[in-house]
Amino acid sequence: MELPAEVLVHNPILGLKGGKATLVRISPEGFYELNVPFGERRHRALLPVQGTVIIHRTPEEAVTAVELEIER
Repeated sequence: MELPAEVLVHNPILGLKGGKATLVRISPEGFYELNVPFGERRHRALLPVQGTVIIHRTPEEAVTAVELEIER
């Protein structure tokens, strides 16, 4: 995933359940750095990787069995 990325965030600390945000970076200290909209403004938030779910907003393209080549 290239950064910054538009994501959906699930985090019980902030009560986010599929909240929209922009993932700015993943810190080596174990935090996601996000721009999260609260009201009409965007705020920088550091959320722990442990206990936070990040889902890319753009779904993956469907792959059919015909497109897959399996070497036997």
